[in-house]
Amino acid sequence: MRFIKYKLILLIAFFPLLVSADEWYGLDEAAGSAGLITRKPSDVVTNIINALLGLLSTLFVVLIILGGFKWMTSGGNKDKVQEARDLLRNAAIGLVITVLSYAIARYVLSEFRKNTGVQIPVTT
Repeated sequence: MRFIKYKLILLIAFFPLLVSADEWYGLDEAAGSAGLITRKPSDVVTNIINALLGLLSTLFVVLIILGGFKWMTSGGNKDKVQEARDLLRNAAIGLVITVLSYAIARYVLSEFRKNTGVQIPVTT
């Protein structure tokens, strides 16, 4: 466990160097001429974050719709109404957390780009 923690700290510390290594050493040109993928790690990380947060927000919107459907079809049964309210509340909290996570990730990536000069795409 300690070994993994040190690896993670080193990865975080040297990530800016890894991201900009292709600019310093011409690795992008060499990979392109060799027919390899030339995507930057920062592009991959940004795409993964956007895909996961998009999937989560879609899931929470579907849960909100399901909670509304359960409430409408409860037929006045107090237990079913309470179950639908709980589902709606939890899905709304999850959606708010997901939107805040997206805003925080977007802010961190833009600050990283501004302070290091490394071009990280911040998509909307």
